[in-house]
Amino acid sequence: MSQSKEMTKIAVAALSDKKAEDVRVIDIREISTIADFFIIANGTNANQLLAMRDAVDEELYKAGYQTKQVEGNQSSTWILMDYNDIIVHIFSKEDRLFYDLERMWTDGKQIDIKDL
Repeated sequence: MSQSKEMTKIAVAALSDKKAEDVRVIDIREISTIADFFIIANGTNANQLLAMRDAVDEELYKAGYQTKQVEGNQSSTWILMDYNDIIVHIFSKEDRLFYDLERMWTDGKQIDIKDL
């Protein structure tokens, strides 16, 4: 399994543990050099978004992966976590609908998370 797929699997599991809603994975390897995979999920409130962020960071850190950059704080409704090979987007439901990253990245390949 490639490193980026392993990272994606860990991040998706961490998000699921925190009851993230509508977790999607988009394979962007063939259309962009910024990362291999986008992971997009949303939560229902600010505390859940932070818990999702912390869970992803902790599980990837335990596996030996360190974040390059995190954008977003306690009051953010969009948290972006950049791990070079994967980028995790954690949204409030409203912001996810507004920014609609899935539509912007339709050239990417949607990955069924069961296939990870």
